[in-house]
Amino acid sequence: MKTLQLAWVELKLFLREPLTVVFSLALPLIILFVLGGVFGNEPSGPGEELIYRGVGPMSYYVPAYLALVVASVSVISIPTHLAGNRERGVLKRFHASSIGAWEVAAAELAVAFVLSLASGILLLIAANLVYDFQPADSMLAVFGVFAVLVVGFASFGIFLGAVLPTARAAQAVGMLVWFVMLFLGGAGPPPEVLTDVMRQVADFTPLWHAVLITQEAWLGLDAGLSWLVFGAITIVSAVLALRFFRWE
Repeated sequence: MKTLQLAWVELKLFLREPLTVVFSLALPLIILFVLGGVFGNEPSGPGEELIYRGVGPMSYYVPAYLALVVASVSVISIPTHLAGNRERGVLKRFHASSIGAWEVAAAELAVAFVLSLASGILLLIAANLVYDFQPADSMLAVFGVFAVLVVGFASFGIFLGAVLPTARAAQAVGMLVWFVMLFLGGAGPPPEVLTDVMRQVADFTPLWHAVLITQEAWLGLDAGLSWLVFGAITIVSAVLALRFFRWE
């Protein structure tokens, strides 16, 4: 009950921050429309270079942007909010009220899930109204993957918020990580046009593996070892977040 109450308070505080609303709700949607206007949804024809893993651009990008939505909330908003609460002494007061680090983490996870779900639904509604793309093989499987992504990215975001000293630092690092993931992690240029070096960097971004496992559930494309890699990132992030969590 204490965790649910804390999550409710945190959600209201999140919604008062304009950056959260812009990045979690608006920006992924804007970028999706820009890419849709540029690339359409025609797959590669016979004799043409195979891009977008052999499917239409929008069929590729819609599940990829579901993963980006989760990354937007967790990598930018959570660290900034958590570090800001530390600066303002909010975490110190939580600690004085016998609230544990795991309860704060659980509340942040709950908020990330609610915001990501709202943004994901908005994205799918808008995409369905504007574009023609391949429907999901199983929306139940997609939802299950979505929940896994929230846990993974939220763990990573809580880790950043735990180790970065100020809200400004957390915002700067979070945005840098987000833009690197956007351009190299499968949600920007088609992966087939990236250089070998860029692809090697992409292999180290959690978004790339999140995109692959989301597309596996949505399109039936093979995710390879991405489940294991994303799971490892989730576990390591969660352990480090609780290990280095600071109240003040």
